[in-house]
Amino acid sequence: MKSPTVTVIVVTRDRPALLADALASIAAQKRAPLEVRIADDGEIPATEVVAGAGLLEVTVLPVEVRQPGAARNRAAAQARGDVLAFLDDDDRWRPAHLEGLIQAFQDPHCGVAYADAAVIRERIDRDGRRVDLETRIIARDWDAQVMERDDYVPPSALAVRRSWFEELGGFDESFACSEDWDFLLRAARAGVPRRVPGVTVEIRMREQGHASQDQSAERRACLQRLSARHGLPPLDIKTFWEVAHDVGRPSAPA
Repeated sequence: MKSPTVTVIVVTRDRPALLADALASIAAQKRAPLEVRIADDGEIPATEVVAGAGLLEVTVLPVEVRQPGAARNRAAAQARGDVLAFLDDDDRWRPAHLEGLIQAFQDPHCGVAYADAAVIRERIDRDGRRVDLETRIIARDWDAQVMERDDYVPPSALAVRRSWFEELGGFDESFACSEDWDFLLRAARAGVPRRVPGVTVEIRMREQGHASQDQSAERRACLQRLSARHGLPPLDIKTFWEVAHDVGRPSAPA
């Protein structure tokens, strides 16, 4: 059986050094993607970073949406891969990530898959070096009851068959936050998301600049809408660091 092809969808906004790390992690994959499509939603053009990334086929799409779900949708619109795999610009993949996802999608009944993740608190030194401080692991099979209170599948761990993504209408752009949680809950109605065991994703968090740290009224409103749409209990704002504590497993080396 022919292996499915993968389009990598990256969203970036004015973080060239972090984007360079993310792209380097794509270039280091044991199984190369068909293409990489980058939604550039910032003021600093990503083209210079892309030029030095060592990737064969990269498309940079300047967008002005200021919303990750909408940016991902723009990048996915002309994708050619059978599978879409998502990576945020401040996260990284380990070399076996796409290999594991491709194996999962060999099964034609698999529409959504996700990998285990290391959530890493980091510090960035003045010279730009990233220093790991603490690590927690999220390694859990799909559990619909747990997903009713905690979204434990970070976007950078997620992949979806492109035909499913299109049928679902992509990410709901009316959600400024929690659009990935909403997408997963909708996708799970069509088929159980498949876990790919083994930590191949690094969700990297700093004191500032990570979306899951957002405590705004807008985020609270999005959680309320999410709860109403899917019949969930009242939802608390949590970072992935907190989610990893609640639903993951004890710390392991990064």
